[in-house]
Amino acid sequence: MSSAPSPNPEARVNHGGLPGFWRRISEGRELDELWSQFTADARASYGFYMKEADADQMVSRRGRPRWFRIIKTLFWSLVTKLTPARRIVLVVAMILLCVSSVKFQIGKDFVFDFDLSILSALTFLFLLGLELADKVTMKRDLEIAREIQSWLIPSNPPVVPKADIAFATRPQNSVAGDYYDAFFPTASAENGGSLLLVIADVAGKSVPAALLMATLQASLRTIAGEGAPLLDLVVRLNRYASAHSLDGLRFTTAVIGQYDPATRKLLYVNAGHNPPIVRRAGGAPEMLEAGGLPLGIDADAIYQTGEVVLQPGDALVLYTDGVVEAFNDQGEEFGNPRWLEAIRALPDRSATESLQFLMRSVDDFVRATRQSDDITCLILRCK
Repeated sequence: MSSAPSPNPEARVNHGGLPGFWRRISEGRELDELWSQFTADARASYGFYMKEADADQMVSRRGRPRWFRIIKTLFWSLVTKLTPARRIVLVVAMILLCVSSVKFQIGKDFVFDFDLSILSALTFLFLLGLELADKVTMKRDLEIAREIQSWLIPSNPPVVPKADIAFATRPQNSVAGDYYDAFFPTASAENGGSLLLVIADVAGKSVPAALLMATLQASLRTIAGEGAPLLDLVVRLNRYASAHSLDGLRFTTAVIGQYDPATRKLLYVNAGHNPPIVRRAGGAPEMLEAGGLPLGIDADAIYQTGEVVLQPGDALVLYTDGVVEAFNDQGEEFGNPRWLEAIRALPDRSATESLQFLMRSVDDFVRATRQSDDITCLILRCK
């Protein structure tokens, strides 16, 4: 019987010792990638802790940073986000660090030297462990919420005669306030039904926005299932949103469209959202702005419908403000001009390839910079 070949010595070395330890903690990432991620995290954390600070007080009359004031603001911003008990632990750890080396002398022959630096480090580590435990618990709950939220949005686009659809979303957190949908409410395409296209952005972020997004989705599906005309659907949806918007604080911008595959006619209402763009086969963009106020601000708001007829080769692009407000590591926004230029340059391909082209244009601009808003885009291309 032949023996099994011995494992590669280099592979054994790479998976153990210092190289294996480094690969485990870095997940195999290169140094430049790790540095980009660190700088993005540091910039995001600085913005988080300094968002309530007065920017004018952080610089002197000559425009130079006031480092003492900045450090003081960062410290108190961090402390106030801890529980009272953990604030005490932090203060104790800092005191131990400041007096890490204490000496007591009794007479001329006896000297007691206490090194408190290890105790200080252990106290900081204990506090870090408490915070990490909270974060892991919250992350697990958010992952469950994200899984539930994924059930509310379509995983695959519907089959539409003489057209195809593609969509993508990138939540800024584990859960998002963006919502998109494409479905036939009362009939299939073969039976002459109209396709309902929706894209919406709930004011706010994370869990509160995600909860409101879920209620918006449920309300929309219920009203649409009753066969309500588009304008009536929007009015009823706005009344429901106004009743649960905390006096307009939790409003929702949205575009709701009704597309007839037989005539290629799109009837739409833009409720305070970024205007969708129809990119004609010749490259000329057309903005769809007819509508009214965002949902949830005024229960008696009046809305107008717009109408556009698509032609073979045209592309309908719906998106949220996270696309045009995406920023790079210099803080520069992607902006409407770049977005319009990318749409003008759309290749004559499928909806999926068109979506990849547009998302790549945003990715090439922002690179590894962590974003502060959800990014969502939906494309319908006529054949």
